[in-house]
Amino acid sequence: MANDLSTPLTGRKRKPGSTRHLPIARVLFGILVLIGIGFVLRLVLTNDPNGGRPSAEVPITSTLNSNQIANEVATGPVTITADPEQFPAGSSITAVPTGTTGGNSIAGLPELFGALPDLSEDTNNGPIPRVASTGLTPFNAYARPAADAVATGLPLVSIIVTGLGINEQGSLDAIDQLPDDVSLAFAPYGKTLTTTVAAARSAGHEVLLEIPLEPFDFPQNDPGPQTLLTGEPPRENLDKLFWLMSRFGGYAGVINNMGARFTASAADFSPVMEELGARGLGYIDDGSSNRSLAAQLATGNKVPFSRADLVIDSNPSRQAILAALASLEATALENGHAIGIISALPISVGAIAEWSRELESKGIALVPASALMK
Repeated sequence: MANDLSTPLTGRKRKPGSTRHLPIARVLFGILVLIGIGFVLRLVLTNDPNGGRPSAEVPITSTLNSNQIANEVATGPVTITADPEQFPAGSSITAVPTGTTGGNSIAGLPELFGALPDLSEDTNNGPIPRVASTGLTPFNAYARPAADAVATGLPLVSIIVTGLGINEQGSLDAIDQLPDDVSLAFAPYGKTLTTTVAAARSAGHEVLLEIPLEPFDFPQNDPGPQTLLTGEPPRENLDKLFWLMSRFGGYAGVINNMGARFTASAADFSPVMEELGARGLGYIDDGSSNRSLAAQLATGNKVPFSRADLVIDSNPSRQAILAALASLEATALENGHAIGIISALPISVGAIAEWSRELESKGIALVPASALMK
């Protein structure tokens, strides 16, 4: 035992019957080295730009000759016949003159159907009103003239029809039936606002834009998308206001749709009224809330303003409407002026059209709403 321990390792002999262990780690390392060498030699010696990826060759056949119209256009003139429903046979294209005035010229179209270029500011949502470089405001530019009626000294009555633009045919019927001095307020959600507003303005009506404002029971009572809300940052409400303003052009001012909560909040309402003043627009309060701060804020921001005295068709029956109109006449006789709000219901429109025919004989003049806005 002592001899074995003291004997150098290099000189030790294996005992008979013992097993010799193979260096497995060295063997595996040698195999990996050989594999690596083989891989490198394949990359160096083999010309394969696809790196061994599978590929296939597919012949590409040109389809140019199979397209008859393309061949004819390439080789010579070709005649294309238009769909007769798109452009009827025998009709012609009439050139519209430029640089002239009048309803048949390009320069005259904005005056009738849209916003004047000098009174428009481009935004991401579309053009919105602004004061012209000359100082002309949208209120003065788009208000219907009423100097002759005011000069008579008679008591003055204005009627504003709201809710137009949603039903195209109903709106067009109302425009045809109502006197020109009736002001028309359009909701910002109609799909044919361009048509209906153009019809209203070409017929001589003064146009207003309805803006939805938060009522006390919102959202149970919701005036519509893009409603201006209390408690939101002023920038968000102004962005909504700009969207609403861009729905159509040519309006002299705005009128609220609901908004008892919003118009009672000075912090939320002030930036809106300030913007209306800066853009030269008027504001009509529909008279639905006694807590509205519209009168004070309009005065502070030099916004042409008036407040409606009566909702004519809160009870949409002919007898109730005529009774409300009689009450409006009494207010005009007492105060010298009165404003009535009415919806675009056919029964309401018909009653206003009939009532207006006898108004002059009663010593009362019908004027657009702008004539009664300070």
